[in-house]
Amino acid sequence: MVDRRIPKFHDLAPLMQFKKPTFDLKAKRLREALTIEDLRRIAKRRTPTAAFDYTDGSAEAEISLRRARQAFRDVQFNPAILHDVATVDTGWDVLGKRVEQPFGIAPTGFTRMMQTEGEKAGAAAAAAAGIPFSLSTMGTASVEDVAAAAPDGRNWFQLYMWKDRDRSMALVDRAAKAGFDTLLVTVDVPVAGARLRDSRNGMTIPPSLTPKTIIDALPRPWWWVDFLTTEPLAFASLDRWSGTVAELLNTMFDPTVTYDDLAWIKSQWPGKLVVKGIQTVDDARRVTDLGVDGLILSNHGGRQLDRAPIPFHLLPDVVREVGGDTEVHLDTGIMSGADIVAAVALGARFTLIGRAYLYGLMAGGREGVDRAIEILSVEVARTMRLLGVNSLEELEPKHVTQLERLVPRARS
Repeated sequence: MVDRRIPKFHDLAPLMQFKKPTFDLKAKRLREALTIEDLRRIAKRRTPTAAFDYTDGSAEAEISLRRARQAFRDVQFNPAILHDVATVDTGWDVLGKRVEQPFGIAPTGFTRMMQTEGEKAGAAAAAAAGIPFSLSTMGTASVEDVAAAAPDGRNWFQLYMWKDRDRSMALVDRAAKAGFDTLLVTVDVPVAGARLRDSRNGMTIPPSLTPKTIIDALPRPWWWVDFLTTEPLAFASLDRWSGTVAELLNTMFDPTVTYDDLAWIKSQWPGKLVVKGIQTVDDARRVTDLGVDGLILSNHGGRQLDRAPIPFHLLPDVVREVGGDTEVHLDTGIMSGADIVAAVALGARFTLIGRAYLYGLMAGGREGVDRAIEILSVEVARTMRLLGVNSLEELEPKHVTQLERLVPRARS
């Protein structure tokens, strides 16, 4: 039997928590995004298909990207209990300077095509969070504009070596004069990968107004308003281009670059030099022997060679081989702070996020990038607490088990 009564007001009052209405719809949708995947869904709704697919897609059958993300999903964490984790320190030194988080923003091309604030939003958000921002050779903001947007930020410049060496090194010189402290030399793009989504979408730089794109634009008028009422999309460090991405890459990039060229570039750069695109232990050792300050295990987000090695799987072997001689960084497939913690536990000194940052940018401009960084930062700290560690230095391989899904067949 249950005794019932009429509720009294003083019992109801604590339960009546009516939220004030909000008229800032962007702030509301970003606040309600709890994961990077939530930001991705918002970005997809708000961005034309061609621009979104350029960001979201990868090469050919997109196997490399799926495998990279699955590798992080196949992590088992091994927590230690009964540790005082009231405070955690999520920062440490990377390439000689402190970062507040073990991740930074990766170089991305054509960024203003995704959202008109582009690289300036990324650089400003990174500076506010105390993490590095990387500007791509194919960026749509100049080195000078990025430096002005984040004068107190830690800015890195990513170099693609072109057939025209003088123009390549002129860009490097501009980056040095603008205060960029690190050069990322990308070595996995002798030619463009086959990015089939872009071909099927007929994507050009800048986007073309065709019946298909106009129909696609109808539910996303805000993107086109930004696109048509701001400075025309161009490579602020290069000339304008009116073809496809693959045509541009194949026209500009030099497939003859060798280790000798890498050594020559190193001799020209006054700051830290990191090689991006390492995919084998042998290459990791060879670039380390050249005296580079760091290397990035990366298959270019799956955008070049499909079925390329999974950077996260390669990480322990590379750390064993060269981790005592140079810093090992990692990108490709990171979608959560837990992914970042797993990489650090297995020896990565630093990680880079590309798509995760761009999903935030497309979802809400500068505020969306802030939200992406906030989501990842909260996840990093929470994962560390749940593992029972107070600092990144305490993370060890024992905290992570890589569950086997793809096991190489024994060679005869």
